[in-house]
Amino acid sequence: MMNAGAGLFSRGPGDYRLRLHTLVVLRWMAIVGQLAAITIAYFYLDLRLSLVLCYLVVGMSVCANLLSYFIYPKNRRLSDLEGMLVLLFDLAQLSCLLFLTGGLTNPFALLIIAPVIISASALHSRTTVLLGVMAICLISFVTVFNIPLYFADGTVLTIQGLLEVGFWLAIVIGILFLGLYSYRVASEIQSMSTALLATQMALAREQKLTALGGVVAAAAHELGTPLATIKLVSTELIEELSESPDLRDDAQLIRDQADRCRDILRSMGRAGKNDAHLMQAPLAEVLREAAEPHMERGKDVVFTLPPDAAQHSVQRQPEVIHGLRNLIQNAVDFAKTTVWVEASWGLEALTIRVVDDGQGFDPQIIGRIGDPFVTRRQSVRRNEQRPEYEGMGLGLFIAKTLLERSGAELSFRNGSDPFLARDEHPVGCGAIVEVVWPLAAIIAVSEGVLGENTKIET
Repeated sequence: MMNAGAGLFSRGPGDYRLRLHTLVVLRWMAIVGQLAAITIAYFYLDLRLSLVLCYLVVGMSVCANLLSYFIYPKNRRLSDLEGMLVLLFDLAQLSCLLFLTGGLTNPFALLIIAPVIISASALHSRTTVLLGVMAICLISFVTVFNIPLYFADGTVLTIQGLLEVGFWLAIVIGILFLGLYSYRVASEIQSMSTALLATQMALAREQKLTALGGVVAAAAHELGTPLATIKLVSTELIEELSESPDLRDDAQLIRDQADRCRDILRSMGRAGKNDAHLMQAPLAEVLREAAEPHMERGKDVVFTLPPDAAQHSVQRQPEVIHGLRNLIQNAVDFAKTTVWVEASWGLEALTIRVVDDGQGFDPQIIGRIGDPFVTRRQSVRRNEQRPEYEGMGLGLFIAKTLLERSGAELSFRNGSDPFLARDEHPVGCGAIVEVVWPLAAIIAVSEGVLGENTKIET
């Protein structure tokens, strides 16, 4: 039993999202409302109820809150099992009050939905299902078994049987519908938060790599002169110290290490300083830089570019490069043999299309492409085509988010009619992703004017 319980409520990524202090504050609000309702019903509405027992049940919640304050710190976060037990206590406490105050003749019976909604918003689905079943069982019990409410003259407070059944049915439907609704909304928010975090991490990584390339290139440029001086002086010392072998070997070592520093810096980067010309490049170079990690993966990547005279320099933004790289990676992953990267200039826009000859997007989810955690391609033989793929469907979401941040609009479609036979498909019969920028958003502002290099202070 211990192992089964541990497996049912094992800790995972969704655990510890609910703070104990939040539940304590909500319980204090419920306590105040319950005390007010009991007091007004007894002293002002002349309803005869078990006042002592009602106050005793409310006192249980007060004791539970006080114990939480004294035993646990305010920042204590609850595991899935702990959160379920706390909410189960609230369900039981409210059910006891409903039992003492007429069952469904008490209009506050609707509040039994609240713990289920809290669980659906912050805890695992299995916990929400269990709490929902318990809530339905408890409300069904107090519907049949309860202490009726009496007025001061002995009249019993009752409602018609049809209304009572309808009220019970409304509460049950509310538990099911609102619980499912809250769970779906919370899951969507959690998925979007996770995906946005992944996007921010990808962008931060690309920005760091860009900055690092500029720093390394600047270091190579700045250190070139002192290293050349060291090499020249060490060469002269080697000639002058021919009669002192030990000193000559030290001078030889200095020259060798200077050569080694030169080779290391040369291999780390030759792009120049991190100044204006790193932030813009010809369109062809930007596309090839984006596709470079996937050029040697066994698929042909074919570029179709405008004539050289029409290729203005574009902004070399990390968002643009990383977004296009994700699109090309996705196309290479699912292509059979070839991926086409096509670019065209218009009077007002730059359009880039990434086309492959794979199976294409699944028509059932093509309208949801770009959302996080969506399976993106047709599942037929996908494992054979892409056995190394273990992604979560974040690639297109990250690409779409980054490219839209740069001012682009993306559209997704398939290149062939799904009703055609396979031998009737055109060459570019797979997925087509089209990215369109307004020229003002992508064209380099200071084309041909790089400005002066700025000295790096050390």
